[in-house]
Amino acid sequence: MATEADGPLKRVLVPILLPEKCYDQIFIQWDLLHVPCLKILLSKGLGLGIVAGSLLVKLPQVFKIVGAKSAEGLSLQSVMLELMALTGTMVYSITNNFPFSSWGEALFLMLQTVTIAFLVLHYRGQTVKGVAFLACSALVLLVLLSPLTPQAVVTLLQASNMPAVVVGRLLQAATNYRNGHTGQLSAITVFLLFGGSLARIFTSIQETGDPLMAGTFVVSSLCNGLIAAQLLFYWNAKAPHKKKKEQ
Repeated sequence: MATEADGPLKRVLVPILLPEKCYDQIFIQWDLLHVPCLKILLSKGLGLGIVAGSLLVKLPQVFKIVGAKSAEGLSLQSVMLELMALTGTMVYSITNNFPFSSWGEALFLMLQTVTIAFLVLHYRGQTVKGVAFLACSALVLLVLLSPLTPQAVVTLLQASNMPAVVVGRLLQAATNYRNGHTGQLSAITVFLLFGGSLARIFTSIQETGDPLMAGTFVVSSLCNGLIAAQLLFYWNAKAPHKKKKEQ
């Protein structure tokens, strides 16, 4: 009976959440405090949760821009640098054969960030430039994922993520400070990104062992935390700004 019950459970958990030896350790030998296997389970579960959540993370930002028909308060340079960092993480992870659970959100966040960049251009009256940007982004991604791109270039792109993230977030922080409000910046998106980058520090160490990946998420967490802090600080600062515009 135990073997029959284990069949469906094993097919669900192995190898998606656990290697077979850890499944046996926890569910056959009932060693529920086996720390290495528990760390794997936690890391895989967190990773897949982050990937699933990333499908919706930036949609509140997209809806807020479309609903307001404005991208006021968003720094285009910051969006572009974030797109560069996400693309670098995705390409680096694919070429190094890292498990999808350790980087999958980069794919979905990249697609949503491309959409936001296009909307920013569109609502600034630069729709043609926005369409050209979409075409160029697709072309660059295809080239980076092709055998034409040397591994050294891919590694350099990932290494450039840290300065790209820092500069991008500082540009957004400077825009918020200069405006005295956060405009159409979505609080839901910002706080989800902050939480996701914090969790990624653990999962990247556990699943990839790559210090470059882990370091990128440490820096990303600090920068996302800065924007989150500004959102809280400027929470009630939108109304005064609107009154000024009406005068």
